[in-house]
Amino acid sequence: MNIKQEIENIAKGALAASRVLANLPSATKDGVLKDMAAVLLSNKADILKANRKDIAASRNKGKAFIDRLTLNEARIKQMADVLLDLVKLKDPVGELIRGWDTSNGLRIHKVRSAIGVVAIIYESRPNVTADCVGLCLKSGNSVILRGGSESLNSNLAIYNALNSVIQKYALPCAAINLIKTREHKAVDVLLKLNNYIDLLIPRGGEELIKKVVRSSSIPVIKHYKGICHVYVDEWADLNMAEKICFNAKVQRPGVCNAMESMLVHRDVAIRFLPGMFKKFREAGVEIRGCALTRKIAKWAKRATEKDYRTEYLDLILSVKVVEDLEEAIAHINNYGSHHSDSIVTDNYDQALKFLRQVDSACVYQNASTRFSDGNQFGMGAEIGISTDKLHARGPMALEELTTYKYMVFGSGQVRQ
Repeated sequence: MNIKQEIENIAKGALAASRVLANLPSATKDGVLKDMAAVLLSNKADILKANRKDIAASRNKGKAFIDRLTLNEARIKQMADVLLDLVKLKDPVGELIRGWDTSNGLRIHKVRSAIGVVAIIYESRPNVTADCVGLCLKSGNSVILRGGSESLNSNLAIYNALNSVIQKYALPCAAINLIKTREHKAVDVLLKLNNYIDLLIPRGGEELIKKVVRSSSIPVIKHYKGICHVYVDEWADLNMAEKICFNAKVQRPGVCNAMESMLVHRDVAIRFLPGMFKKFREAGVEIRGCALTRKIAKWAKRATEKDYRTEYLDLILSVKVVEDLEEAIAHINNYGSHHSDSIVTDNYDQALKFLRQVDSACVYQNASTRFSDGNQFGMGAEIGISTDKLHARGPMALEELTTYKYMVFGSGQVRQ
């Protein structure tokens, strides 16, 4: 069987399975998720062994890449905990969003329903396999997973563990699917199967996402990159600002919600930046700054126009001293990626202006951008973060994996 036929068969099977999953009782879904959590833990030795193979083959890929690829016991437990968190959440399928009666006696219910078949193309982070399976199952969708070749062994080990639970419950075998070939042609085929696949979500680097958007005949939800800012306002608690900025940059620099650019009000720059830079330097952060920044830290590199538009995913930070809140907002809306941006200030009016005028999916006052995550938002997990404005924006979880239908109840009405 050639690749085209193989991928089409997977998609056809997923479509048939989606019609079963869309009507699966909540209790069954939750039972599956609990057993999936247990089977991840009981198979952790096999999963870690497979992950070591992937890491060994990717030694030259860089520190941030290896961090995203690496699994350990704590991360496997986190994967299991995500599935258990989903059990605690209300099943969105069948929820009545709104109901009303028309003047001719029709009763109309707007009801949440499953999307159908969701395909996810992702790179290097094997925990995505478990997260996406759990989210799609709970929201009544079948899923087709296409992970990166660099994480294939890890993804297979996780998929095989989860799929054993699907078999135990006698659910359709195509409820969850993993494309196992390393051939790039498989993605090209997948992107054209709009007769079978309802939604495509790419998760990975900007080049991957741009390629998917260019080639796909399926609706795509995505974000290209995460150029996230923290703005330290003139009214900021500088001790709080230091903690927030350090966390946003250093806690995990290789992810899309890490701070890539720090803006500081001119009136607090001389008080704030020396101590902040000392902490950053001790953590190995390279600073690329404007002229005023480099007067304070002469060792910093000069920031270019390109730097302010770059998602480093590394211990590199662009810094700019700004005149006021208006300049900070304008800078973020011009150079940012509409992902996540934060203001540190104790002035409520300043904060409200920032939150209203910064055009990003997630905007914060006095908190790290690292909270832009479905699990941190109390959504159980996320299938990705969208910087689109239709049909989902920000962390995407159960509700964002549903659509709705109108159920109309009549008593013999005909239109005149």
